[in-house]
Amino acid sequence: MRRKQSSLLRFGARRQLLLALAVLAFQGVGSSALADEATPAFRLVVHPNNSIRSVERSFLADAFLKKITRWSEGETIRPADLRPAVDARRAFTERVLKRTVGAVRSYWQQRIFSGRDVPPPELESDDEVLAFVAKHPGAVGYVSGNAKLKGVKELLVK
Repeated sequence: MRRKQSSLLRFGARRQLLLALAVLAFQGVGSSALADEATPAFRLVVHPNNSIRSVERSFLADAFLKKITRWSEGETIRPADLRPAVDARRAFTERVLKRTVGAVRSYWQQRIFSGRDVPPPELESDDEVLAFVAKHPGAVGYVSGNAKLKGVKELLVK
């Protein structure tokens, strides 16, 4: 009888310890998830003269895939991508285009091969995207969530 009580007590103590560890682990995941939400994965930017303040995700996807070529005001849309290895590129591609980076590259290879179009330029850094967007009316791009925006206007995605 004593053995049963002893093993039950050990089981109870183990269970409490595991429960406490699970709670601590959950709290750690929760706080890191909140930190991720505080800094977005990417920020959308447009030329400062662009009067648009927000854009539908579907319009933006069509603009980056060059299915739509003009803003509502008539200006030619000039999208700019970051290079494929950048986290902001992956996040933008998955959330806005609803595809993987590889699927988008395949899409552009087919378009190039058929002579229909060329992809947006792939720029090396946030600073290059910001410079491109600031220089070209009609330009739209995205940068890392923590990039310092200068010479551009941030655009909200609906």
